[in-house]
Amino acid sequence: MYEWIKALHVIAVISWMAGMLYLPRLFVYHCEAEAGSKQSGTFKVMERRLLKAIINPAMIVTWLAGLYLAWAGHWFSAHWLHGKLLLVVLLSGVHGFFARCVKDFAADRNTRSQKFYRIINEVPTVLMIVIVILVVVKPF
Repeated sequence: MYEWIKALHVIAVISWMAGMLYLPRLFVYHCEAEAGSKQSGTFKVMERRLLKAIINPAMIVTWLAGLYLAWAGHWFSAHWLHGKLLLVVLLSGVHGFFARCVKDFAADRNTRSQKFYRIINEVPTVLMIVIVILVVVKPF
């Protein structure tokens, strides 16, 4: 069963990260759209669906499967896992921030620039890279 849960965890992580990398790109393009325009409305639908149908469920499955794997594999005493969990908590915080941005765009209250979203788009990438290194290399 452990290997099946591990496969589910990897699939969920891939889905979560795909959404976390795509959503801020939508924000970049949404910044260009005039509030109340048809284009803005399309972005609102895309952002909401991406968050609700893909990113949120993928994060939940990632957390549940990951915690099971840590428990079943007796990894909770491993220092690399402590680092990974800290980074996944940070990634979850970024997720929450993106969810807030979706709400702001939906209400035409976005005050941030395209440049901000281009920069913030790199945060999930950096976190993902370090998390993968911790899991694969287990440096400590």
